[in-house]
Amino acid sequence: MTKPEYRIANAPCSWGILDFDPTHQIGFAKLLDEISATGYVGTELGAWGFMPTDAGKLHGELKQRALAMVGAFVQVTLCDEAAHAPGEETAVRTAALLAAVHRLQPDAPAPPLVLSDTIGGNPMRSQRAGRIRPEDGLKPAQWEVFARGANRIAAAVRERTGVRTVFHHHCAGFVETPAEVSALMERTDPKLLGLCLDTGHYTVGGGDQLGDPLEALKRYGDRVWHVHFKDCQPAAAEIRDGSGKITGHRPYSEAVSSDLFCELGKGVVAFPALLAELDRRNYQGWIVVEQDILPGAGDPKASAGRNREYLKTLGR
Repeated sequence: MTKPEYRIANAPCSWGILDFDPTHQIGFAKLLDEISATGYVGTELGAWGFMPTDAGKLHGELKQRALAMVGAFVQVTLCDEAAHAPGEETAVRTAALLAAVHRLQPDAPAPPLVLSDTIGGNPMRSQRAGRIRPEDGLKPAQWEVFARGANRIAAAVRERTGVRTVFHHHCAGFVETPAEVSALMERTDPKLLGLCLDTGHYTVGGGDQLGDPLEALKRYGDRVWHVHFKDCQPAAAEIRDGSGKITGHRPYSEAVSSDLFCELGKGVVAFPALLAELDRRNYQGWIVVEQDILPGAGDPKASAGRNREYLKTLGR
């Protein structure tokens, strides 16, 4: 069977442009230059206002670098019903920009809105990210509010812009563990809300046993409309003494700064098996490489280049 020609993108978070940290170390033009120079053909939007929010200008910047817009990340505190209405407006505004840019780049796969719970919005979840216990999760009534908000936003986005919505499970949010992903998928409309499978977050979210993103892809394949390829070193979240004994656990932001998310092929995620399953399923969406770092950390361009070269060794 001929391997599909996946379109491989990268994202601003690989350069430390994070929605939950407004510090921007580089401008959007340099970011786009470096994404293009390292061999990618698309980018996600990043924090609202980092890139142009006028569709014509944004498309022009992308076109001159042969890039496409592949999605946009929006955080909403979904367990708080009062956040649903403003979250819907933010999501629709963002999706309208995606739709307008896509009309100017119709040959590229349609970019989804990537919906997430607010990252770091709950101190306990941030502190315990990567080792969440059942008692740390939402109660049944809270799940109903959460799922109702996700369905509401996805419905509004589709009705008002035509854009599909995927949910991004994420460390330091209320949908992190495999059980929590399952709970949300069971409570939401599969015609409205897909899944953004993030291989790194799903792995770390499994805790001591680690999550298996391949198992998740097989289980939720029909709802996996967007994929983030992220590798991870779960031990980076641990604090060890001189003998190597685990003595504690770093909060999420500290774990990220300790290289929790490493370059592709240097962690524990089995990308060859994931690609084989995507091939088998004839996946038609984007693959977005992400290596979350804090602003100003590392050499993002060099890492992005090595990540792209790694995927080429797998025939992509």
